[in-house]
Amino acid sequence: MPCADADDAAGGRAAGNPASNPASNSGSSPGSAAPADSAASTPPPAAGAVRLICRWASAPLKTMPGGRAEMASQILRGEQAEKLEEVALPPHSRERGWLRVRLLHDGYEGYAPREAFDLAPDTPPSHVVCVPQTLLFPQADIKSAPTQPLFMGALLHAAGVPVAGRGTSGHFLPLQEGGFVFAAHVHRLGDTMPADAAGMAEMLLHAPYLWGGRTMAGIDCSGLVQLALTMAGQRNVPRDSGPQAEQVGEALPLSWLQAPERLQRGDLVFWKGHVAMLLDEHTIIHANAHHMQVATEPLQAAVERIARSGGGEPTALRRLPATAAA
Repeated sequence: MPCADADDAAGGRAAGNPASNPASNSGSSPGSAAPADSAASTPPPAAGAVRLICRWASAPLKTMPGGRAEMASQILRGEQAEKLEEVALPPHSRERGWLRVRLLHDGYEGYAPREAFDLAPDTPPSHVVCVPQTLLFPQADIKSAPTQPLFMGALLHAAGVPVAGRGTSGHFLPLQEGGFVFAAHVHRLGDTMPADAAGMAEMLLHAPYLWGGRTMAGIDCSGLVQLALTMAGQRNVPRDSGPQAEQVGEALPLSWLQAPERLQRGDLVFWKGHVAMLLDEHTIIHANAHHMQVATEPLQAAVERIARSGGGEPTALRRLPATAAA
């Protein structure tokens, strides 16, 4: 889940999903035991399970039911989950209903508000939001009052071809669930995705740091990496930095951190509970609790700062497949 660095590392997400294993919650990230998958090929839930789809712009996935519980992750609009159980709340509780769910794209488990979901359709999504944030309009008209923000990675079901919009020379895509989204802000799933994961991460520069966050409105270190890699077409990206350090790409010698000429754009640098991505051989981008936002920073300055603050030395260095690191 979230990331760390004594600033970054102390708030950092490593592994272990407290929602499914409360005893494991020690301040590192609530991880996913199940492998992640790409948004375009969501694995099916267990036979006979109730499959849900998120209709909120983003819904909190909590470690425990209740609005004040720690947020382990977020569920974006259009992402699907398997319903595991309905949570019974005390009669005097002012909380609305909560469900325990398992996200189908990365296996994460936790508790989410029941009202965030509808029953999932049988048809797969057709488009994904490819800009940091856009808006859902009730009509194909820029003057109509938006009903909801839509964040990068949100999955949509088109109801037809784009139509001319009022007030703009652009077009709007109608959605099966109602409303319109600006067509230039979405990408058709199945078409070639942009391959530059670092470029996707740069689009979220200055987004505020939020433990468990996965959107431009707030994001953590491993959420930034997961989102950037997924948008660049990478499959099976875990939610937390611990599994990412073991499963994403190929391992490189840590000694290469002292040989910048061997480093490449898109390489991932890990600390205990934290991850950053290289923009070039000297510069990283990461969501971190030191800057409290997505920020760029000289690699060696970050290594020294994190060590001074108690976050330790880098623990892993990994290189993305060529398709995601271009």
